[in-house]
Order: sequence, then structure tokens, then C-alpha cells
Amino acid sequence: MMVRRHAIIGTHDLPETFRYSEARRLGVSDRRLRRLLEEGQVELISRGLYRRADAAPEVDLDLIEIAHRVPDGTLCLVSALARHGLTDQIPAAIDIAIPRGRRSPRLTAPVSWHHFSRETFSIGRELLVVGPGDQIGIYDAERCIIDVFRLRHREGSDLAVEALRTWLRRRGSSPARLMAMARHFPQAAAPLRTTLEVLL
Repeated sequence: MMVRRHAIIGTHDLPETFRYSEARRLGVSDRRLRRLLEEGQVELISRGLYRRADAAPEVDLDLIEIAHRVPDGTLCLVSALARHGLTDQIPAAIDIAIPRGRRSPRLTAPVSWHHFSRETFSIGRELLVVGPGDQIGIYDAERCIIDVFRLRHREGSDLAVEALRTWLRRRGSSPARLMAMARHFPQAAAPLRTTLEVLL
């Protein structure tokens, strides 16, 4: 009688970042996962989310956690402006937009949650690679500028004007395209148009 042996799953069989459920699906038992943790072959990023010790070291673990926990989470406002080189400000927490009505999950990463309208949530949304096989949403430069004008009472008018001024100096910036997108955001359109007239 032939005895079937189960293959031992090594860390190389796991994605660089993986959930507990993925490990189980790949055949990693609780006991094996505990051993990998004890041996330092795997590290715990947050509850139920793990990363191989031999994974690419130059990654932002906070962004990877957000990418895995909040698939539609999107870098916005100051955090996204900084990524686009439109501000020197460094936020204390990562600005993440989620659709209005969604609960803000509890994460290890320092996150400032922003609830944006579902109707306009995908406008200007792109994907940013944050690690091999990991990506997170980010608003493009135009959408970020519109959002800081729209929320200037909270984010500050100086930030909005400086981001717009820096963006206008860039090759390929198109005020016409910016204003076309701003039509979807009535709170931003008028002050944005007025500021453009002053700066241009």
C-alpha cells in the first residue's frame, strides 16, 4: 500500500506578503507557520498578515499593510501630493481615502482616513506599486490639487496654492485638463479657476 506524503511547504512557495488564509490554502499548517515565525523566516506585519524574511527589503510595510487590508484604499491629499513632489510637507499619518459609508478598519499603520463620495471616488485614481505583487491606489496630481482646493478649509489654502503653483511649472501640465476634471467637484472649481487666473 502506497503512503502519500505531503510536501513540506517552504517560504519560497509563499508570496512575499501573504495572509493567513493564503498560507492555509497553500498547505501551510498552523504549526508550520508558528515554526517559520520562530525561526525568523517569516515576520508578522499585522494581525493575520505576514511577510517572508527574504522579501525585498526596500518597501514601505505600512503601505503594504494598507494595500492588503483595504483594496480600494487610495493615497490622497498631503500623502499623495508628497508622492507627486507637489509639497514638502510630511504628514504624521498616511492620508487614505475610502468610499463614503465604508468603515475605517483598524490597522497597525498610522492612517488618517478620509471618506470620499462613491460617485467620484475613481476619478483620477491610479495604481502605485509598493512591492513585488503589491499595489495601492493613489490619486493623480490633478485630482490631488482639486481635493486640497475642495478641502482647503481643513487642509489650508496655502497648501492648495503652493501645490498648484508647483504643478504649473511642470512640463505637460494642462490647466484645461485640470478644469475639466474639476467640473465633477463644484466646491473646488470656482476657487481653482480664480487661483489659476492669478497664477497664469
